[in-house]
Order: sequence, then structure tokens, then C-alpha cells
Amino acid sequence: MPEPSPREVDLLITGAAEVLTCAADAPDLIGVTSGGVAIDAGAIAAVGDVSAWTGRQVVDAQGGVVLPGFVDAHTHVVFGGSRVEEYAARVAGVEPPAGASVGIVGTTTATRACGVAELVAQAAPRIAEMVAAGTTTLESKTGYGLQPEAELRLLEANRLLDAGTDAELVSTYLGAHAFPTDVAPGDYVDQILDQIPDVAAAGLAEFCDAYCDQGYFDLDQTRRILVRGVEHGLAPKLHLDAYSHTGAADLAIEVDAVSVDHLNFTTEPELRRLAEAGIVGVYMPCLDYAVAHPHPVQGRLLAESGMEIALATDVCPGCMVTNMQLAIAMACRSGGLSVAQAVRAATFGAARSLNRSDRIGSLEPGKQADLIVLDLPRHEDIAYRIGRNSVTTVVKSGTVLEETSW
Repeated sequence: MPEPSPREVDLLITGAAEVLTCAADAPDLIGVTSGGVAIDAGAIAAVGDVSAWTGRQVVDAQGGVVLPGFVDAHTHVVFGGSRVEEYAARVAGVEPPAGASVGIVGTTTATRACGVAELVAQAAPRIAEMVAAGTTTLESKTGYGLQPEAELRLLEANRLLDAGTDAELVSTYLGAHAFPTDVAPGDYVDQILDQIPDVAAAGLAEFCDAYCDQGYFDLDQTRRILVRGVEHGLAPKLHLDAYSHTGAADLAIEVDAVSVDHLNFTTEPELRRLAEAGIVGVYMPCLDYAVAHPHPVQGRLLAESGMEIALATDVCPGCMVTNMQLAIAMACRSGGLSVAQAVRAATFGAARSLNRSDRIGSLEPGKQADLIVLDLPRHEDIAYRIGRNSVTTVVKSGTVLEETSW
């Protein structure tokens, strides 16, 4: 009987020492195999043994590692200005110089001064860095406008950046990031509640988030905001327990939140209840490092609770990290995750936190072909080679991105 003829596809990735599928049911969490990936019409056709396939375009992984494109589960990548003077002063143990942009208020002032075009111009290079380091999808939260007009400009910038960059942006409305200094707290909550229906009707966000913590939004305010979002089709997310214990974990369960982020003071029983409810825990080790957090999250506790973990850089004015490979390395060394746990959190787990695990976050036939090639002999090197960008090839929706577009 004659051998079947090779099947031709648009793109063929070959020669990988390791292919990490990161499939939901992978017994080792990341589904290590070898070979390559066949891609056609922007979707994955085969994974592993692709010897029966030919490609109109072929990328030789040269003994490297192929895995899903990273999904960055929590960022504030769109904002105005810089807080580098503040950061340099803080690490030196001195007060920031007069006139320096300091804290959320400083960033809010700079952000409000920007039009949509300027916000896009400032964010696009950050996103290009993220893509060059392997991120193909990222969440972009608002929250540095803290007034309806400025928050709307941030949302519009998200829309333009999603259409105009190589990454897929998932937009989250986070008017409830902090209280502005020029509006009474109760009045600002009312402004948020009034804006949510307009944001949803315009299709400018997919999620509604709120920061529940001491000095931020209390449980009642947070509940009102998230419930209003749900009423208008915005799925709830929740910042909680970053600097104090709030009890907001049970509120997250009550509103059926997709994810909970920060978790520095969330108790172990609460983590287990969140896990049982299927809520994803978003872990940001680079943020804890950047702000010298006095009570950094122990990622291992999240894993031991049974939670699906999502990893994120939290690129923002206070944490200028764009490289998910560094987030993986820090999650392992600082947070006690295994390399497999951290890689899964940076791919499938993060996709789950954005309600996208049905099409991205793993390499499986039929899924969107978002993947990266690393010039590493094994996946553990992602955590071992701290601070290195090991990405040689980025594929988004089946298209190989040229280095010049990064």
C-alpha cells in the first residue's frame, strides 16, 4: 500500500527538542513532547510528530523549545508619563525630588494630560517589547485616568492598540483603581456606576475590575461596582488583599469573579474556597519585587490551594517589567513554583483568567496558532537564565512576526 502523500500547510515548525502543549489535562502541567507544530489558516493542525506534513513556510526550531505565546494576565500598559525619578529615589532610600511624578496621583496627572493619540504612542513601544519577549496576548486595565473622560480615553487607546499592534489586547475597565483627589469618594463611586453602562454599550471593555483594600474601595462599594458591571455584561475581576486582609475573597465568589489579583493577605482557607469556586489567582512576583512589598505572595501557597494560577508582569508606572520570562523566573525563585507550574501559569492559566483558554494558551489542534520558539535546550532554562530574552520566533494567529515589527 503506498505511503500517504504529505499534507501541506501554511506554516510548519520543525526540529524542536521540546514542544510544550500546556494542555488543560497535561499530567505534567505542560505536556512536554518533541517535534513541531503544523499550522494552517491561522489555526493549529497538528502538534508533536509533524513528519507527515510539509509547509509553504518552514521555521526550524534548531533544537529549541516551542510553547504557546505568553498571555500576560494583568497589566496597566496604557498610561501617561514616567515615575522613574520616584523609583530611583525610593531605591536609594531618599525622598523623590521636588516636581517628580509620585504615586498614582502623579501618574493620573500625566495621564489626564494625554490625548488618545499620545497614550497610544507611549504604550506601543512597551507592547512591542512585550511581543519581542514572547507575549502574544495581554490584558490592559484602565485606572490611571480616575475621571470619566480620561478613563474613556484609556479605553479608546486599548481599542486602537489591539487593532494596531502585534499583540491581542483584552480591555478591562478599572475606574475603581483608586480615589481621585479632586472628587469626594461617594461621588466618584457614582461616576463609575454611571459610566459602566456606556462602556459596555460601546464595547470598550470585556471585564470590570475594582481595587478592594484598606484606603481604596470597601466591600460595599466594590460589590456595587462589580454587580453593575455584571448587569451590563462585563465579567467581574477583583484586586484584593494587596496591603490588608479585606474578606473580599468571599465577595469574589459571590459575584462569580473570573480572577482575583494580588492576594498578598488572603488566607489559606480563603484560597481554598476560591479554588473550589474555579476562580483563577493572578500572581505578580515582579510587582512585589518592584515595590519591595513587605508581605510578598508565596506562589506555592496558591498552587497548594488547588487554584489555577495566572502569571502577569503587571507592567505599570510602578513596575516597568515587560518580559514574561522574567516573571517566570521570579515566580520560581521568589514564589516557590516549579518551572512547569510557572510556565503553565504564563500560558494556559493566564488564558483562563481572560476567558480565552478555549482558543489560546495551549498548543492543540483547532486552537489559534499563537506560539513562540526559544533558543533553549529545555524549558527549565526559562527560569534558569534569569533576565535573558530567549525568544527567536513569535507566531501570532499563524503569522510569523518579523523582528523589525517587534
